[in-house]
Amino acid sequence: FLQNMFQINITAGQNVILPCRAPNIDSNSKAVVKGSRADLGKDYVLLYRDEQPDPEEQHPSFKNRVDLQNRQIKDGDASLILKDVTTADSGTYECRVFRRTNRRKRANLETDPISVISLKVDPPVQTSVLMSFQIQVTSALTQQQRSQVWI
Repeated sequence: FLQNMFQINITAGQNVILPCRAPNIDSNSKAVVKGSRADLGKDYVLLYRDEQPDPEEQHPSFKNRVDLQNRQIKDGDASLILKDVTTADSGTYECRVFRRTNRRKRANLETDPISVISLKVDPPVQTSVLMSFQIQVTSALTQQQRSQVWI
C-alpha cells in the first residue's frame, strides 16, 4: 500500500530532500533503503544496505550526488538527499524501506513503495543586464546633430 505521495518543484543547482519515512524501522534495525526512478530500468538512485551505500547497481548520473539524509535512520527517517539537481533529475521517484534479511536476492527489494515523489526541476533562473547608451555627435561643418543608441 502507498503511504505518501509528494510533489516537489525545485530550481536546478540546489539540493533536494526526497521524503521517505518508515515508522516501523529504527536505528537498531538492519534497514535496507532503495531509491529508484522508473525510467532508469534496473539501476538504482540509491541502494543503502549493510549501513552504507551500495554503488554496484547505482545509475551513473547519481554517483556522489545522493545519500541518506540521516544514515542512522533515526525515527524511521530514510529520506534521500539529492545534491546539485539538474533538469535531467526530473521524474517520479520511489522509496522502499525494509528490514535486512540474510538473503541477497534482488526480488526481496520489490516491495510496495512507502513514498512516491514527483520531482520537477526547473532550469536555473537566467539573469541578464540590459545596458543602453546614447552618443550625440554634432558636426562642426553642418551643425547637424546625430544620435545613435546601442542596446
